[in-house]
This record gives sequence, structure tokens and C-alpha cells, in this order.
Amino acid sequence: MSETFYIVPESEHNALVVAAYRHRGFTEDEAAAAARFSAHASRHGIRTHNAIKALHLDHLFGSMAGGCKPNAQIEKKSTRFAASEIWNANRKLGQATAYEAMDTAIALADKYGIGQVSVDNAFHYLWGGGYVMEAAARGYIAYTNCTAALAEVVPFMGKFPTLGTNPHSWGFPTTDAVGFPLVVDWATSVVAMGRVQQFAREGTQLPAGAAVDKNGKPTTEPTEVAALTTFGAHKGYGLSLINELMGAFIGGSLPTLRSRWEKQPDEKHTPAFYFQVIHPEAVSGGDFALGRDQAANVKAVLADILGHGNESCILPGQIEAEAAKRSDAAGGLLFSRAEIDAFNEIAQECGEKGWKRDDFAVAPDA
Repeated sequence: MSETFYIVPESEHNALVVAAYRHRGFTEDEAAAAARFSAHASRHGIRTHNAIKALHLDHLFGSMAGGCKPNAQIEKKSTRFAASEIWNANRKLGQATAYEAMDTAIALADKYGIGQVSVDNAFHYLWGGGYVMEAAARGYIAYTNCTAALAEVVPFMGKFPTLGTNPHSWGFPTTDAVGFPLVVDWATSVVAMGRVQQFAREGTQLPAGAAVDKNGKPTTEPTEVAALTTFGAHKGYGLSLINELMGAFIGGSLPTLRSRWEKQPDEKHTPAFYFQVIHPEAVSGGDFALGRDQAANVKAVLADILGHGNESCILPGQIEAEAAKRSDAAGGLLFSRAEIDAFNEIAQECGEKGWKRDDFAVAPDA
């Protein structure tokens, strides 16, 4: 039996999210960025990083705990590298910081062919795929990685969590070729902690090998999870380590002290971000076979990969694109019964009127 989803108008969703962030002291612009991001995630079916997750993260590690400062001002440091910017976010809201950083990297790429922005002393920006997806939809190749808010992943052959879930996100401008931007976006753990929280809400078991309990024993029960494991054993470990090293070069905090403000008060305790944008024209000499141009070559390469009996393969970003189509066809954002209940808890916190499920239409089965 399929799960029931209720259609919530995006304007109604955004109004509640803005009210929740404003209630916690964030500026109108910061709250709008948070609502924009949450709607984008929900529209694309990213239930692990929607507004419920964002506000929960802010409660645990953000404005309610000192890890995020409403109305913080970004300090842009001087650098001798024209295509690079180096920022101290001063614990500004991650979504607002990330949107500005990606726009800045795009502007640099327009001028220099490539642009990068490194951000220290940040607060987590949630779903990296959302930022690169929007950049790719605008015609750019984009990449971001970050260190997570908390070390909750055990390194390969280790027993103590010293890594974050540390996602990598790539976006490619392939809308003309396949109808949507290709987005390769993954946490370096088997599952993200947001997925564990979602499964706990929904009463669903985790896949085997994704997590361990407090004794270091494998568990599939989401309420017993103490730490996560990397995907692909040593391969996921190596990819996770990349983020920690990038964070170290940028100036980030020690992984095991991140967000743990009661320990070593002189430590930063904050994540670090890295953004890179490439203008497609900056990487090609125009030497394509059979008279193809760049766009035709991208389309031909993807057709070759999906040919030869592979026509049913799913491209990265396809599931999210199909979720967006379903949301658009429904005329709103889709939330489960448990998610509606969670939004009503948010409404109660900030003194807003709660949602009644009967006021929302039910989405047709996917």
C-alpha cells in the first residue's frame, strides 16, 4: 500500500518556514533563503533535508545552541587569486551563505572561466545537491562539498566516529540533452543521519550495514543508531576524508569537536564549505567528432552510455526531476501524515496556526 501524501501550497509552506525562522531571530532575507531552500528540496522529493530537518538542525546545533548567529555578516578576506574568494561566514545561516557563495562563484566563472569560494566558520547548508542543481539549470558545471555539523561516521576499519557524513555534490547542465540537470549528490555514509530520522518517524528499518549501535554492533533499528558507516568501505572513507582535508586547508575545526561547544572553547566548532563553478566554454577546445558542437557531444555521450541495452538505467538527478514533475502536477509540495504533524509542532513553537490535513488535497499515487 502506497503512502498518502498531502498537497501543501508552496506559499503556505514558505509562510510557515519564514515565521519559524523569524521567531528564532533570523532576518527576513535569511528566513526567505531558508524557505526557498526548503521548498526546493521538498519539490524534488528530498524528504531528508526539508524544513523539518533544517529547523531540527538549527535547534540542535544552530541558533538554539550558539552554532548559528542570526543576522551574522560574512567577512570576505583579501586574496591574490582573482578567481577565488575566501569567506568567514561568522556562523551565518548556511542556506543564505550557500546561495550567495554559489552566485559569487558563477560570477567569477563568467569572468575567468572558473570560480571558487571557500567558506570557513559556517553553519551547515543541508542538501548540497540543491545548490549545484540550480547552477546547472543556469548552464554551469558546479561542485560543492562541506564538512558536516557533527562527527557521526566511523572511518573504515575504525570503531569511533571521527568523520561527518560529508557530502559531495556535482551538477551538470544537461537539460537540453536529457530534460533535467544531472546531479551526482551523495553523503559518504551509507545513509545520511536525516534518513535515519526519517525512518524513525515512519517506523522503517535501515538497510543492513548502514549503522552501528552504542556498542559498535550493526543495527537496522533507527532508534538504536549511535554512528553511521561509510559506503563502499575504504572508497567512501576516502571520499569522506577529502571533505575533512578541504575543511582543514580552509581553516575548519577538528571533526570530533565540531558542534560540541562545551569542549575546548577556543576551537571553532563549525563546518567549512567549498564551492566551485566551471563555465562550460572554459574547458573545451571545440575539437568534437563528426562536426558535433559541445551540446551535441554531451547528448551523444549520454546516449551512448544509455544505449546498448542500458535504456532503462536511471541517470543521477532523474528521480529528483520526476519528483519535481509530480509536485508540479499536484500543484504544491507533498508531505506525509507524519510530516504534517511535524510542521504543526513547528507552527505551535512560533505561535502560528497549524495545518489541518482535511484542508489539503491528497496526491494521486505515484
